[in-house]
Amino acid sequence: MTTSQTTHLIRGARPLGGAAADVAVVDGLVAAVGDGAAAAAGEGAHVVEADGLILLPGLVDLHTHLREPGREDSETVASGTRAAARGGYTAVHAMANTFPVADTAGVVEQVKRLGDEAGHCDVHPVGAVTVGLEGKQLAELGAMADSAARVRVFSDDGKCVDDALIMRRALEYVKAFDGVVAQHAQEPRLTTAAQMNEGTVSGELGLAGWPAVAEEAIIARDVLLAAHVGSRLHVCHVSTAGSVELIRWAKSNGWDVTAEVTPHHLLLTDELVRSYDPVYKVNPPLRTARDVEALRAGLADGTIDAVATDHAPHPAEDKECEWAVAAMGMVGLETALSIVQHAMVDTGLLDWAGVADRMSFRPARIGRLDGQGRPIAPGEPANLTLLDPAYRGTVEPSGFASRSRNTPYRGMELPGRVVATFLRGRPTVLDGSIA
Repeated sequence: MTTSQTTHLIRGARPLGGAAADVAVVDGLVAAVGDGAAAAAGEGAHVVEADGLILLPGLVDLHTHLREPGREDSETVASGTRAAARGGYTAVHAMANTFPVADTAGVVEQVKRLGDEAGHCDVHPVGAVTVGLEGKQLAELGAMADSAARVRVFSDDGKCVDDALIMRRALEYVKAFDGVVAQHAQEPRLTTAAQMNEGTVSGELGLAGWPAVAEEAIIARDVLLAAHVGSRLHVCHVSTAGSVELIRWAKSNGWDVTAEVTPHHLLLTDELVRSYDPVYKVNPPLRTARDVEALRAGLADGTIDAVATDHAPHPAEDKECEWAVAAMGMVGLETALSIVQHAMVDTGLLDWAGVADRMSFRPARIGRLDGQGRPIAPGEPANLTLLDPAYRGTVEPSGFASRSRNTPYRGMELPGRVVATFLRGRPTVLDGSIA
């Protein structure tokens, strides 16, 4: 059999944490799993030894800030997608709050082109819901959907579409091309000057609080709007126990509502803000231990569909400053899988098949992606992630592929290490390093 650089034999991996099996990757596709894999790969295949490693479908992130165009000091499409590949991702959705805003076909096509040129993972631009993220006039939703970027997810993330009529019109509009509106649920009048979660800690620290109801009120309104017009709604970065219950209620009614949770909201609480370290300043804010418990339970039972990083890079000067003026956000692409292993797998709340569902299969379905979030089976695109679950290591941001270092996990020991990532059969990461 003739082989090529696109032919690999992954030997002894555990697909979705199951029994060990060999996997042959030929010309961008999974050629065989188990018996016959070695023969399908042929003698000249590049062998990847994977004894003890978990083989997952390539991860899909619904919520990534790549910052380009406009804030290349924080991140570029090239550096952000390198970070994504290091984290096991083969596809990311790039949020629209760039400069200029991704509210036209021209800007989303530029972001898509930059992703294609970088080649580390697929980049799917998210289109803005409103012009300039100003919440006053619908953006060119149809033009972005029909563009070469084929946008299907629309969001003003960073800002809430707080006008109910604008939100209704957006939900109605995206039905024409099976799109989805991804809402940043934050009632602005309830969060003016908010610095952290409203609760005991904010009261003791004297910081302006962000009440849970500011998130929950928008979710309640929007699930009702989505049901009324028969459209798809996705709720970004759910952070409160009440939000989980609202989404559970919406789903029990059969409404087409999905939701995501970030890794940091699965682990960190507002108690960390007592340090006044701006690395813990994020939007929505870190909540209470009770909220963390509810979010983990919601992810485990499927109420929350996906883990999304909300990877939000910032230069040092925007985070290494006093709390009140610091930017909100955390980087997350390179640590997401480790946090999910720590918070969900090692605690027994999810198995590896569940991780694949929440970090690949469901996100791909929500984004209507072709070729991503597919089973590890013959004939499927070879978008694959190899993880060493036994690895334990200390987070050192100086080694990140991202341009920014604003991680809340610096110095923390976390489990799991992405050993290899394959994008349509081509290794983007091997032995933990960019290929």
